[in-house]
Amino acid sequence: MKTRDILIALAAAAAALVAAAVAETQPSQNPAKARVTSAVYDWSKIEAHPTSFGSHRSFFDGPTATLENFECHVTTLNPGESPHPAHRHPNEEFVVIREGTLEVTLNGKSQIAGPGSVLFFASNDLHGLRNVGTTSATYHVFSFVTAATPKSVE
Repeated sequence: MKTRDILIALAAAAAALVAAAVAETQPSQNPAKARVTSAVYDWSKIEAHPTSFGSHRSFFDGPTATLENFECHVTTLNPGESPHPAHRHPNEEFVVIREGTLEVTLNGKSQIAGPGSVLFFASNDLHGLRNVGTTSATYHVFSFVTAATPKSVE
């Protein structure tokens, strides 16, 4: 098993552990979104939606027993593409690169990251991604909102 496969498995396990903590007896903080429940989210059953920069797969997005919101999506970037300009938001994210080579910009500093790399974007840090490779780059994004998350960008 390759290091990248182990890191992807660890990220998936972390997501499964959070999802497993769901308590159906608590009312949702956000009634517009369904609770994220314990489940297997099968890659082959999650539809990839084409975008101007590649494609996007949405796995889940909603509250859990311990998080106001827990969201997971997978983005595939075509060579040379970025999903959007560098930005900031109050929620925290971690990203696991599945394949390809990304230029990661964090608070104005850039570095290159490849398969198996794990990125963490803290609340309100300016961050961006761009595929600098010659093949597609695919990465998993896990976004968290808790009671401690600021309500707006600082």
